[in-house]
Amino acid sequence: MVVTTQHEASQVGVKILLAGGNAIDAAVAVGYALAVTDPCCGNLGGGGFMLIHLADGKEVFIDFREKAPLAAKRNMYLDKKGNVLDGLSTKSYLAVGVPGTVKGLDFALSKYGTLSRQQVINPAIALAEKGFILQAGDVRILQANQKKFKDANVANIFLKGGKNSYEVGDRLIQKDLAQTLKLIATQGTDAFYQGAIAQKIVSASQDNRGILSLKDFANYSVATQKPIRCNYRGYEVVSSPPPGGGTTVCQMFNILEGYNLKKLGFHSVESLHLMFSAMLYAYRDRNSYLGDPAFVKIPLDKLLSEQYAEQIRNKINRDRAIFPDSIKQNYSREGTNTTHYSVVDKYGNAVAVTYTINSNFGAGVIASDTGFFLNNEMDDFTSKPDIANQFGLVQGEANIIEPGKRPLSSMSPTIVTKDDRVFLVTGSPGGSTIPTTVVQVITNIIDYGMPVDRAINLPRLHYQGSPNFVVSEPYALNSKTVQNLWEKGYRVTPFLTWGAAESIQVNLKDNSFLGASDRRKSAGKAIGF
Repeated sequence: MVVTTQHEASQVGVKILLAGGNAIDAAVAVGYALAVTDPCCGNLGGGGFMLIHLADGKEVFIDFREKAPLAAKRNMYLDKKGNVLDGLSTKSYLAVGVPGTVKGLDFALSKYGTLSRQQVINPAIALAEKGFILQAGDVRILQANQKKFKDANVANIFLKGGKNSYEVGDRLIQKDLAQTLKLIATQGTDAFYQGAIAQKIVSASQDNRGILSLKDFANYSVATQKPIRCNYRGYEVVSSPPPGGGTTVCQMFNILEGYNLKKLGFHSVESLHLMFSAMLYAYRDRNSYLGDPAFVKIPLDKLLSEQYAEQIRNKINRDRAIFPDSIKQNYSREGTNTTHYSVVDKYGNAVAVTYTINSNFGAGVIASDTGFFLNNEMDDFTSKPDIANQFGLVQGEANIIEPGKRPLSSMSPTIVTKDDRVFLVTGSPGGSTIPTTVVQVITNIIDYGMPVDRAINLPRLHYQGSPNFVVSEPYALNSKTVQNLWEKGYRVTPFLTWGAAESIQVNLKDNSFLGASDRRKSAGKAIGF
């Protein structure tokens, strides 16, 4: 079963499985295919996380998050007076972190895959070279971001004839990207990190006041870590360690473990109050303690302990909302333009991948004729402590810019197991709403017995304390529930941008798979056999 945000990419994953590949082979092929078919978010010019559950029970977390260039400085986005300069961390070559996707995918393939690099990249090459037919969901994204296609080498690809919007039924051909993919297929990661591709990116960066160097690319490395783990009602939740969002996910589960949500009822005022309280404390700790573990000492044992969860539960007033300022909460919101996909195979392997270039189409720049957008991931760092970036991110010293450091992320690819067998593969885009999305999907299934398709498509809610309001998808709550929440001290406001939680549930009785594509990304598809 393969579930992605773009139907062509899902089909690529299935073809790899049908050809005898395992879930890791399929996940790598999908990663390259999405770079072609989902250019806003799928990427070669960004980075992300891959969580793997192997058939033998071993679990591996691969961190291919972008890194700050070696010439990066903590004050690089500030003027002489110490004020943040608008746009430098989002729209210029100075916004680009060193991409990790190509090395991350190649690392996964070489360690855990069974097919050759050429076999898994060939489908993406064909999609780029021959093109694919655009559906409504594809066109909607391109048309909504047309203003970003101002550079000639960008407009020549993503505007028809370099001038006009693509329409449904048009074929998008990307010859430059096909050539880049061919280089990677034949020359491996050296083509990207030490060869022609790196040289083109560095030249474009230096010509446009950027700071990327060939040494940045040559020195880039993938990190592997132990996944974050927690137990929730007899299920093992396995997710992304820092700089990812799995710590926040597990903190919420540890707190909620002490309450009977099923008895309280789905979206009852009582269950929502407890969930919002768990969110509030988990996000406080996220903003206070989390960062790149290679640079920041993080008290994970404390944050994930049962004793700490119990301490937090003792602070929760069952009758009133907690006043956020009383727990020193900062507001944190990241770019929402990311992509998540899930894969399982017949052998018992499962893969959850979340990767990103941050904003839609990243920094909006393509180096020379490379054919892919570069990220603006530097904006996920703290440009200045306690000052919001373009996405509203407000954080402190733990996430300050340092050379070679990876920015903090909420991405939380997650696999849930029961008795050492895969039960659920999930994750989502959505910036700081990612951990709360993952928690809601899992509680919908475990606490309320929903099938995965309903669990991911129900309207969602998110709360992180400051600004002090609950953001709600349309129709998530009825008017009486909203009124009762207001009486408890919560302010509820609409929020329209939510991530697509592409997920797979495994029936442990007959080992059948149920894949669910999130309706929030209409071009997506679940395909199994």
